[in-house]
Amino acid sequence: MAAAALVNLGDLEDAQLSIVLTDDETIRELNRTYRGVDRPTDVLSFSQKEGEDDGMNDGLLLGDVVVSLDRVQNQAQEYGHSFERELGFLVVHGILHLLGWDHEKSDDEVRMMARTEEILGGIGLTREAR
Repeated sequence: MAAAALVNLGDLEDAQLSIVLTDDETIRELNRTYRGVDRPTDVLSFSQKEGEDDGMNDGLLLGDVVVSLDRVQNQAQEYGHSFERELGFLVVHGILHLLGWDHEKSDDEVRMMARTEEILGGIGLTREAR
């Protein structure tokens, strides 16, 4: 799913990123440490493109996506779709954040959600997938 997202997003098939699958306790600690929010979340993105350019990033190292599998399971049940669909959604969502997408404004959120759905649809992970 990550590879499909990178291909869909353009000339990024050679890009590198890490995907960390963890639990609520670990992601809560990361959320508290790096965002000042003391609760678990579903996905965090740590971009290598933020801040000063130290010359080490040649544009192919995107960063890290951290996903709570506890949240994946709970949200899949809550939204009525498969575990795989929810995991795919969060991974693609995290990758878009690595590439600078955000959802602070409602029109940005609509755009980001549409792109996420386009990518997921291309690999068969539609909302109806169970």
